[in-house]
Amino acid sequence: MSSDSSRGVGTRVWVPYLVIAAYLVVGLFPFFVMGITAVKPNAELYSGTTPPLMVRRLTMEHYRFLFEQTDFLRWFWNSTLVAALSTSVSVVISSMAAYALARVRFRGSTPMGIAIFLTYLVPPTLLFIPLVDVVARLRLADSIWSLVLTYPTFLVPFSTWMLTGYFKTIPRELEECAMVDGASRFRVLLQIILPLAVPGLVTATLFSFTLSWGEMIYAVSFISATPLKTLPIGVATSLVRGDVYFWGPLMAGALLASVPIVLVYSFLTEYFVSGLTAGATKG
Repeated sequence: MSSDSSRGVGTRVWVPYLVIAAYLVVGLFPFFVMGITAVKPNAELYSGTTPPLMVRRLTMEHYRFLFEQTDFLRWFWNSTLVAALSTSVSVVISSMAAYALARVRFRGSTPMGIAIFLTYLVPPTLLFIPLVDVVARLRLADSIWSLVLTYPTFLVPFSTWMLTGYFKTIPRELEECAMVDGASRFRVLLQIILPLAVPGLVTATLFSFTLSWGEMIYAVSFISATPLKTLPIGVATSLVRGDVYFWGPLMAGALLASVPIVLVYSFLTEYFVSGLTAGATKG
């Protein structure tokens, strides 16, 4: 083999690693900036004598301020509760709706499936306007239950569309055999379809939980009491006062808020990719 061919092969081998390295640098850079800012003293943050990406003396004062001077733990619990409840409700509804669209033949099933997906494309900035009136009439204003009620309005459509495609990848013969033996549709869904659709369900759960965790428009519209706020709104409204930004606590709060999502995706990436690709390419 000539030297030119060897160099060409060597270059092709290194290209994927260079691409991955560039992706990691771009993807992890925000976390690096947050981590540096969260442990940099105020004297270094605002004096301008220390480069932005360097720190001379580590401090935990920003984390202490976050836990002692704000309701961070309460906001964290509110976000966890709202995200868990709204995700559970959305996945249950989406599973039943997706199974009906994938397996039950009825007039208008295809247009209905498209309509469900199109509702996901409606911006939340338009949906929250009528939902304000709904929440007020139900007397749920300034309550975390207003978020549990309204979050499925944007979680259910996409999850239904994705699970519909995933359910179509499951052989229909399995259901037919079970129904011949006397199983009902609901039993088939619970005992056959859902166990086989774990990757799709995990993907829908991750998608719903992520959106619920970081949602801001509904949270700022329906909740005004500080102890009832979710994490994104609580951190933003308490640590940004007019034109004054508490950068240290802000970055500490942002870093801590990202930890649950990072951990969940780290352990469930395989299921997420499998469910997303199957749901997006089928049907």
